Amino acid sequence: MRVLGVDPGLTRCGLGVVDGGKGRSVGCVAVGVARSPQEDELASRLMTVATEVERWMDLHEPQVVAIERVFSQHNVRTVMGTAQVSGVVALAAARRGLPVAFHTPSEVKAAISGSGRADKKQVTTMITKILGLAEAPKPADAADALALAVCHLWRAPMMDRLAQAEARAAEMARNHRAKLKAAQEKRAGRQQQAAPNTGGKTR
Repeated sequence: MRVLGVDPGLTRCGLGVVDGGKGRSVGCVAVGVARSPQEDELASRLMTVATEVERWMDLHEPQVVAIERVFSQHNVRTVMGTAQVSGVVALAAARRGLPVAFHTPSEVKAAISGSGRADKKQVTTMITKILGLAEAPKPADAADALALAVCHLWRAPMMDRLAQAEARAAEMARNHRAKLKAAQEKRAGRQQQAAPNTGGKTR
């Protein structure tokens, strides 16, 4: 599976493409960032980022897009920009029929370093080692994008099994409800047949 990881941001949007092989083997295909000038209007900045992201999608043809889930922060303006970029990336993926997966920062950190509290430096060090890169990806947004892609590759089988288990549980629940309803209707029918007939002619 080929995954495009996206660390959304208006000024720097991290992009990383990773191929997954057998087991947990992974390989880096491409890494970089989509930038937009801070002095530009918001709409123009979003278009700039979207255009570069779409170019990556068309160039590298990923099978799924993994995006960092917008996380509550103190800087509301930063959160809004991140959310808006996430939206345009998801839209670009949807237009190409690509599935989109969202992962929280703690999920990515835990998958890459074993700790959901790892800092950016630790994540960068680990992703460099995991992918066998000659040097650490820069800036940190690029490393985070690669980490997102690897996180999805390693979590996808577990997520699929969980989804299948939930589907089976839901099907069993539906069957159980149907059997209960049928039993109740059958019992109600018997009770109606056994009830005495109080109708008849009056004297």
